[in-house]
Amino acid sequence: MPRNWRRDLPIYLFLVQAGLVSMAFQMEDPAVWRLLLPVAVPLNLIGWLYTLRIARAIADTPTSKVASAAQGYVELRGTAQPHGRQQVFTPHTQLPCLWYRYTVERRDGNKWRHMDSGESTQPFDLEDASGRCALDPAGAHIETSHREVRTEGDVRHTEYVLLKDDSLYALGLFASDRPEDRVLNARVDEGDLLAEWKADQAELHRRFDLDRDGAISSKEWLLARQAARREISRRHQAIRAETVCHGMRDPGDGRPYLISNLPPDGLGERYRWESRLFLLAMLGSLGGLTYLLKAGG
Repeated sequence: MPRNWRRDLPIYLFLVQAGLVSMAFQMEDPAVWRLLLPVAVPLNLIGWLYTLRIARAIADTPTSKVASAAQGYVELRGTAQPHGRQQVFTPHTQLPCLWYRYTVERRDGNKWRHMDSGESTQPFDLEDASGRCALDPAGAHIETSHREVRTEGDVRHTEYVLLKDDSLYALGLFASDRPEDRVLNARVDEGDLLAEWKADQAELHRRFDLDRDGAISSKEWLLARQAARREISRRHQAIRAETVCHGMRDPGDGRPYLISNLPPDGLGERYRWESRLFLLAMLGSLGGLTYLLKAGG
């Protein structure tokens, strides 16, 4: 199963069951249904719980601002922007974008057979009125309204993209890297810097062997230590002056990680309908199994 299986889990569950039902109808044997329905019940239970969890996460998580969001699981809304100066282009059409996913299929009679697929891994930003948050696409369930399909002979290329200035919705684990929260140890850093200088003896003697006698005296070493102290002080001041960096990633604990340029209300409603379909299918499978067991015995 591909690495983005969580995004397509409802589709996989529907396809598996459709295949089983088709097989059962073709065989026209009640015994096949007795084998099929016990499999369908847990599959629909998984689908129901999965889609219901996503729908509830969208509905129950309040929207936060980037600058004031609490550390943890949050919902953000803003516009899609590049992360730094990096540029991303789709592999087939070379369309400039922030993120892409593609599939390549080849025609085999009346069917299309999968040949290749992939998606970009570069982060991109969500920007609101208060600031920016870098979104890591790894593990994210990304949905977009932008879809490009091109067919060349018997090969079909499909690309899904997120574009600059798209309205963006994100739900995931939010964390901020605040310079003032970093633990800086001047003594340890000075020692590491001096060890780095010692490793380059030629440069060490050029800078601190003032009498050029080929040896670093205790007085000259004291000067080296003072220079290291000044350098580390300068580096620490630069770190403290850095701006706060915000990021969002996969929670890694089963909670959904969603990124989409679709309206979140419509996204949540879709998952609610999917959860209802799985629930109805599960109840129908249980009812059918109960009927067959009673009829057979």
